[in-house]
Amino acid sequence: MADPKSYCFDLPTSKRPSAVKIDEEWFPDIKPAALRTSKSRGRDPIKGVKTVVIHATAGSSSAGAASVIFNGKASFHWLVPDENEPQHGHFVWAICYESRAAYHVRKSVSHPKINDGQKDINRISLGIEIVNAQLSSDTFSDWQVEATAEIVRYAWAKYPNLENVVSHAMLDPSRRTDPGSNFPWERFKRLVLEAREEPVSTLVAMARVMLAGEPVGSCCMDRRGSGAETV
Repeated sequence: MADPKSYCFDLPTSKRPSAVKIDEEWFPDIKPAALRTSKSRGRDPIKGVKTVVIHATAGSSSAGAASVIFNGKASFHWLVPDENEPQHGHFVWAICYESRAAYHVRKSVSHPKINDGQKDINRISLGIEIVNAQLSSDTFSDWQVEATAEIVRYAWAKYPNLENVVSHAMLDPSRRTDPGSNFPWERFKRLVLEAREEPVSTLVAMARVMLAGEPVGSCCMDRRGSGAETV
């Protein structure tokens, strides 16, 4: 049986996707609570992100997982719905602003493979929670695994210094086992690393052609012409 304390893989720069879109919706009314239950990263919010942490909720509903944010106990960036919920197969929940450090890993823990062994991993990470009861009878759906992989690929494309993906269990092995031995880590890893690039839409590709044929210009130009200051 797989050991979730060993779940970790690197994201090679050579395989970084160019752009990935995810289907996400903000969980209702959660934005104010997300601001209260998070903090500044204390570094560049794009260049400072290095790790994605995979969690499982040990519960059966998105509402139950979101309640920890409303109650000020913890936070995370995305929530992947359970197969028994109507949102399953359609979109993931956005829970906290990506630019902020969510409280999804204990501040005191560290790991030599992550951020040079420094503590306060929340400042350099993004957290994904997957709704799962963490019982042997509760397996992860194919869509949950695929949606989680797509979030990671989205982050990999967006954050230039993103280095690795790790389980909560590896970071806090004395207290946590999530996402658990039921989570198909090897399949998830392949979905992240071996997915095909989405083709660029025709309308987006047309902009490249248009740009190639245009002279260098500027924006917000005043009436004094091309040599004038722009704002």
